[in-house]
Amino acid sequence: MLQAEAAVTTPVSVWVAGARPRTLPAAVVPVVVGAAVAFDRFPSSWSASSWLATALALAVALSMQVGVNYANDYSDGLRGTDADRVGPVRLVASGLAVPAAVKRAALASFGVGSLAGIALSAWRAPWLIAIGILCIAAGWFYTGGSHPYGYAGFGELAVFVFFGVVATVGTAYVVAGRFSVMSLLASGAVGLLAVALLVTNNLRDIEGDARAGKTTLAVRLGASRTRALYAACCLLPFALVAVLAVLFDAGWALLVLAGSVFAVGPVRQVLTGASGRSLVAVLGETGRFQIAFGALLAAGLVVSAR
Repeated sequence: MLQAEAAVTTPVSVWVAGARPRTLPAAVVPVVVGAAVAFDRFPSSWSASSWLATALALAVALSMQVGVNYANDYSDGLRGTDADRVGPVRLVASGLAVPAAVKRAALASFGVGSLAGIALSAWRAPWLIAIGILCIAAGWFYTGGSHPYGYAGFGELAVFVFFGVVATVGTAYVVAGRFSVMSLLASGAVGLLAVALLVTNNLRDIEGDARAGKTTLAVRLGASRTRALYAACCLLPFALVAVLAVLFDAGWALLVLAGSVFAVGPVRQVLTGASGRSLVAVLGETGRFQIAFGALLAAGLVVSAR
């Protein structure tokens, strides 16, 4: 009865909450930064088609992020891992949606991302389809399948690779039509901030995950080391951008230093022992920090373009 009433009275709000909006900066920031790198390195090649390529890349990234979130909700819900957690609503575990519906939502999201990705690949480089397949597989098998790698402590590595390197370098490539070393450095900074979001989640759920047999990196490291990892993920991006600014004579990229004001609060809370529901707020603050960092870095790269 609860499921039926929820489906009738609040379908949109339930599905929006299940998509976990606070994680979406992880999809937006690498695309914006990647496009800015393309403009900085190859300003003469920027045209109307560059805006279209950026829009398609953003559609791919957002769809994949939402698909991953629904897929995780589905798989964790079936395993019972979400039965005792604090944080964003879990559709399956809470009974707000039946598993089959959440699975369809995940597949639909991946489908939308695939269509945008196929269009982008056919236009820019057909071999990118293979990268897209890897992205979908990584999203599904994070918590899905018989041996989910997220349950073995490899989630942070996957986030760094796909929401850092692949998304940033890939966007710069499809926009400019060529690779650049700058995009690799920028992707490291962006990837670490995406990892910080996952570290926040895993730190919040560390006790429940340990009881459920989900051996995340946080469970492996313990709370103290996980807190240090979070701080490193928030602070090291500034060092990477400093290196980028020196190597590529892009001094305006140091605008990201202004974003440090957004990092102070969440880093302090994590290092001083925030836990449980307090980390839900930290997740939102980390997302805002990521957005500010990405926007400032993109703006600095655009201004530095020659």
